[in-house]
Amino acid sequence: MLLRKYVSMFGVGSAKIDLVLPKTTFHPGELLNGYFFLEGGIVKQKLRRIDCDLVMVDKYSTEKTIDSTTILKSEELQPDETNKLNFVYRIPKTLQSDEKGIRYLFKTKLTFDKGVESLDEDWITVVS
Repeated sequence: MLLRKYVSMFGVGSAKIDLVLPKTTFHPGELLNGYFFLEGGIVKQKLRRIDCDLVMVDKYSTEKTIDSTTILKSEELQPDETNKLNFVYRIPKTLQSDEKGIRYLFKTKLTFDKGVESLDEDWITVVS
């Protein structure tokens, strides 16, 4: 059991997060209703926070954070436990469409009290 605990601190068998979106194409100003899917690893881990950034990537691959959402958590995720946490977000009205060489993605990070972070990236398309 002790070996599992230390191995999970380096990312092997640690908990994971996945942002699940209802679709991948959105209009500026549209309301998005998705959820974070949390999946426990091989040992119990205490959650600290979930950060989700909307990032713009231009044609030169330069990234710029447009908006950030943070959810503070202080609960434990048991081994092999699954959990859903609602995610409601309004796509900013000021976003440019993908036609100009600009792309968007949600970068999600699950942070634990101990161990590595779980990362997830979800690309979206914005159309006028």
